[in-house]
Amino acid sequence: MTKIPYYPVSEYYKDTYKEKIYKLPIKLSLTCPNRDGQAGYGGCIFCSESGGSFENLPSYMTVSDQLDTNRAYIGKRYKANKFIAYFQNFSNTYMSLDDFKEVVKACDKDYIVGIAISTRSDCISTDKLEFLKDFREKTGIDITIELGLQTANYRTLDILNRGESLADFIWAVTEINKYDFRVCAHLILSLPWDDDRDIIESARILNALGVKEVKLHSLYVVKGTKLADMYADDKIQMISKREYQKNVITFLRYIDEDTAIARLLGRAPEDETIFCNWDSSWWSIRDEIISYMDDRQIKQGDKSKRKKFDKIKGE
Repeated sequence: MTKIPYYPVSEYYKDTYKEKIYKLPIKLSLTCPNRDGQAGYGGCIFCSESGGSFENLPSYMTVSDQLDTNRAYIGKRYKANKFIAYFQNFSNTYMSLDDFKEVVKACDKDYIVGIAISTRSDCISTDKLEFLKDFREKTGIDITIELGLQTANYRTLDILNRGESLADFIWAVTEINKYDFRVCAHLILSLPWDDDRDIIESARILNALGVKEVKLHSLYVVKGTKLADMYADDKIQMISKREYQKNVITFLRYIDEDTAIARLLGRAPEDETIFCNWDSSWWSIRDEIISYMDDRQIKQGDKSKRKKFDKIKGE
């Protein structure tokens, strides 16, 4: 199999765990400080009532039951034996410390090698980080914390109604790094208010912070959101598929070569969206990106500062 021109997270998993690893999504009954008034109201303009997750089991199921059920299905389908428990929707540290301990401890199963916790920068706290540190030491289960940066452009963050800033993200990653947890950052690379400079700056900031995993998303329009209203009123113009692919390639060239790429774009159910991925399959868009990079001998990290610095040191 030909090596693809970027470092996929699947390869990182094989390098680390020596076998296939798949995520088991977990849905909790949660909200977000950007919805209940703590940081703002209404949430991000692109976020649906499901909190960014579409393929989860009902939240009334216990964490243990969700893991066992998903393992039975995903394990059989993909012939996998080891998994990462993935707390996916809304802000999964936005709860009391006791409740947080309970849901995390439920992931202590022999088939779980890691826990990924999706949350916000303003929901990071020392008490929960300390608990996760102790939990990792006792169980050997790795911890990844996923944070949505979306963009380094503060003006765009205001339009998105993020309720948090670039400085908040930098603070949160700095605190998480003290515990040597892995950080996965989410970025949207088709925001109509951003340009190449914003994309490059986002990559450089993640490099500077030592973020080792990234999820890239295209901007899709979910029914019932503020973004859907803006789209219907022609207040935003979606960029083309080609422009998005160019943005992804620009980002990949500036992000460090050892940063794992969890995905090149997101996806959402057709019946819940007004616009998603230019009516193209996610894998066809990905394959076109790979083909373009291969044809021009472009690789992840070939324009990163570290690449240039390492070359200077070698000289």
